[in-house]
Amino acid sequence: MITRAGWAVAGIVAVGLLAGAVELVVDDSYRAAALALLAGLVAGAVGVLTVSLVPACDVRGLVLGGVFAVQGVLSWTYTNTGVVVWTLLLLSGLLLLFWCRPFEAAALRSGAAWLGVSYLVIDALGAVLVMKPEIALQRMLYAGYFGLVVLAVFAVKGDFARFTRGIAVAFLGTVAALLLAGSGNLFTAPHVVPDTPWGRGFEYRFWGASWLLDHPNAMACIAALAAIRISADATAAAWQRVGSVATAALILCTSDSRTGFLLLLTATLVFIWYDHRRALVPAAALAVVLLVNGPSFLVKERYGDDAGVSSGRVETWRQVGADWRRDSLAEKLLGNTRDARATVYRASSGADIKLTVDNAPIAALRKAGVAGVVAFLTGLGLLLWHVWRRRRDAPPWLVVFLPGALVTMITNEWLIGGTGGTLWLLLLAGEAALLLSPPRTPAQAR
Repeated sequence: MITRAGWAVAGIVAVGLLAGAVELVVDDSYRAAALALLAGLVAGAVGVLTVSLVPACDVRGLVLGGVFAVQGVLSWTYTNTGVVVWTLLLLSGLLLLFWCRPFEAAALRSGAAWLGVSYLVIDALGAVLVMKPEIALQRMLYAGYFGLVVLAVFAVKGDFARFTRGIAVAFLGTVAALLLAGSGNLFTAPHVVPDTPWGRGFEYRFWGASWLLDHPNAMACIAALAAIRISADATAAAWQRVGSVATAALILCTSDSRTGFLLLLTATLVFIWYDHRRALVPAAALAVVLLVNGPSFLVKERYGDDAGVSSGRVETWRQVGADWRRDSLAEKLLGNTRDARATVYRASSGADIKLTVDNAPIAALRKAGVAGVVAFLTGLGLLLWHVWRRRRDAPPWLVVFLPGALVTMITNEWLIGGTGGTLWLLLLAGEAALLLSPPRTPAQAR
């Protein structure tokens, strides 16, 4: 009789052979086929790891995590076809309508909910005041959707550990799919990139395949989130914890993501304080990333000397400030209304690139004005207060994760959610677990 391990090995080999065969047909190169076979084996191994964790997961967590991860993938795969992402939002929104009951009042005092929803309500009001109904409608739809996400998370009944584990495992499964789809170029250069200004010049970073793409930073984010949640979980088997971290290390090496590295680095430093023995695995993984990429990748000027180490972020932040000074009073108070997502135009980047702010507090100012900054600070304060007040009840992964999440707000908007807001979703679920669980007694704490 074939054991479970035997079936797993057979599955991994089958996936590897399939990837190699496809690449041989497409590229007619034995070297490329061999590298694709290796990539397929890696993708198969990550797939087996994902499947092994599924029995310990809640279905709602798997679905929500999958929906958010796929939102990001579809956003980059179909950059110029917004209807694809909107269709996913509509279909998942219908499901959320069934999952958002019963209403839990604790959702109203959730710091993560304030971070991810309040600015959407504010900027919708701003668009109404400046008479831009189309933008106001889109923003209200966004606010309604992410409001339903909050309600659905707080309506979860049962084991929140299974729920948050399901979110992380869905992220891991998405990484496996991207590795398999991009097996033909995972270990070769140049990598496949989207045929947009965002992709050109970044052929040294792994995105996936032409028909299934994700931004390298977003891919690194979900890989790091899965590693943090699973590696800090004492109920997971040792090989599952090590496997999740190894997957994150591989993605960090191939995606060249500094923000993803910063997220995992910060979490690892906290993990060393929390449990130095188990922290050895992510610490070793980070060392491997530095060895493979070279420490210089942390200070690489990706857009040339003019953009600097920040990859143009500082110039974008300056542009946000300049635009804010020119905005009307309503926009100063309630957010810029250039488009539904309040993207930034910077002359040096070209007219065809809609820039994101890549800084959570400055993004709050751009999207929802002064009121948005106040709402952001309120949400951040509530989140920190809840975790600090219930720190003895907080699961280890949340204690490790929160500082990393806070650090990323300097170079990304992950903290305030939005389409593909995977980090925000996991943070929301962790906070909900604290707010809805009864405090431990002093005897239990000992």
